Amino acid sequence: MAHEDIHDMGALRARIDALDARLIALLAERSTLIDRAAQIKAQVGLPARIDARVEEVAALARRRAVQAGLDPDLAEGLWRLMMEHFIAQEDAQLGGSHGGTAD
Repeated sequence: MAHEDIHDMGALRARIDALDARLIALLAERSTLIDRAAQIKAQVGLPARIDARVEEVAALARRRAVQAGLDPDLAEGLWRLMMEHFIAQEDAQLGGSHGGTAD
């Protein structure tokens, strides 16, 4: 997307701010899904961290970034940071004793 319809910094900043608001809303939605994942994991005895899933999500982030024209290193780095946060969120909900690894 070239965004040639944006002609000044005020309009550009407004568009970026609106996009940032959407990103925050999406992250909040992801956070509520992680809360549900913790509930399900507690019911079935799964740990917060499942290494195979972490690697699957990181690889998927890279592939999607390439398809979208985004630097895959940036996408993977952001996703790994986000996943670590959400794993800690799950672990806290699981009582902190379920943070071990499972493949």
